[in-house]
Amino acid sequence: MSERKKVVIIGGGFAGLSAARALQRASVDITLIDKRNFHLFQPLLYQVATGGLSPADIASPLRGILGQSNNIRVMQGAVTDMDLKNLSVLMGANSVSFDYLIVATGSRHHYFGNDSWERWAPGLKTIEDALTIRRRVLSAFERAEIEDDPERRQAWMQFVIVGGGPTGVELAGALGELAHHTLRHDFKSVDPVQTKILLIEATDRLLPAYPPSLSGHAAQSLMRLGVTVRTNTTVHEVQADFVTLAGESGHERIATRTVLWGAGVKASSLGRRLAAASDVEVDRQGRVVVEPDLSLAGHPDIFVLGDLAHCRQDGQPLPGVAPVAMQQGTYVGKLIRKRLRGREGKAFHYKDRGSMAVIGRAAAVAEIGRLRFHGFWAWLVWLFVHLVNLIEYENRVLVLIQWGWNYFTRNRSARLITFEQESVGAAHVRRDGPIGAGGEENRNDSDGSMAKSL
Repeated sequence: MSERKKVVIIGGGFAGLSAARALQRASVDITLIDKRNFHLFQPLLYQVATGGLSPADIASPLRGILGQSNNIRVMQGAVTDMDLKNLSVLMGANSVSFDYLIVATGSRHHYFGNDSWERWAPGLKTIEDALTIRRRVLSAFERAEIEDDPERRQAWMQFVIVGGGPTGVELAGALGELAHHTLRHDFKSVDPVQTKILLIEATDRLLPAYPPSLSGHAAQSLMRLGVTVRTNTTVHEVQADFVTLAGESGHERIATRTVLWGAGVKASSLGRRLAAASDVEVDRQGRVVVEPDLSLAGHPDIFVLGDLAHCRQDGQPLPGVAPVAMQQGTYVGKLIRKRLRGREGKAFHYKDRGSMAVIGRAAAVAEIGRLRFHGFWAWLVWLFVHLVNLIEYENRVLVLIQWGWNYFTRNRSARLITFEQESVGAAHVRRDGPIGAGGEENRNDSDGSMAKSL
């Protein structure tokens, strides 16, 4: 009787979890390694960041998801290196051997060579990022309430969002609803309706991956929520109390205390280490170039998935969105099962079922096949798609209840200002800088955004 093959999966996001599920009844022993102990439904992170949902509503413990699978072992920890010669991954002093390796460690924010901006302009990839943004947004209104100087008060009530893709559009829409509806009667010295929200996009329109007509509808919906859209504009500098923009008319300095980043992503640094060890290329975003079956050239038993993979289809690299990651994970799981039976599979082919982005209450844009629609019906489709793709039934029920409550009352019940605490001896020090910066390897970041693609 032959020894059972060992499969190691690094990353419990959409790609890694889909691969594990596709293999859970196969005659293999699976080890899933993640720096976190939970799977995160990243497409709804913006709702945590704006107080609409709590973190537990969109996260599920990996052991709870996979606990009934007898052939899957979950390990919480960080992979520090990979020994491809001896077919093992290293976790500090420990090692885990493999016959098949699946690497799906996701991506992080990309500041295009200006990493110092992260301190003042947090991105949205992790729960810590969402809580940081929630704290900064809600604290800005609190600071404005007690500020006597009109200019400083206005700076607290001016928000700048960088990036007009799905993440930026969703954040801008949620902030508009928060200011114009949820917080409207909560303050005495300031009027949240006077909040200024500026959405910056470097290209000539929002949602550049969408048809121009849908981009136009998205811009109109945001304008109704008090969002000012600035296209053909880039960021030149970000500091604690201002941001400098570069546009067609030159440079402009905007006084603001809250800048949110949604302009780009780069692959986990583990990808470059894997590429160096396997002698394969990476693209400008640090994504590992893979073969048509998602394996590495010269290493047919090592696969790279999700945001970490540069996979081309019809001459173009596939986008870093959740559906791509899920389909890739399922594909590799099935491919390994075929190989165990001595068969080979076809090249991976992504089935694009459409794209959508939500702008706010009863407002969204969607492209499904040849259908392009917007408004209430697009919003209903968006709700359905996100509900059915939440991992656990309990999360679906909780999110559905919260959405129903928010829809009828316009209330966002998770408006808590929390601070990360750091122990120093017997004392606790509050840290106001971005939470969760660095250490991106092996975390369960969702591979892309469900909001962008179905």
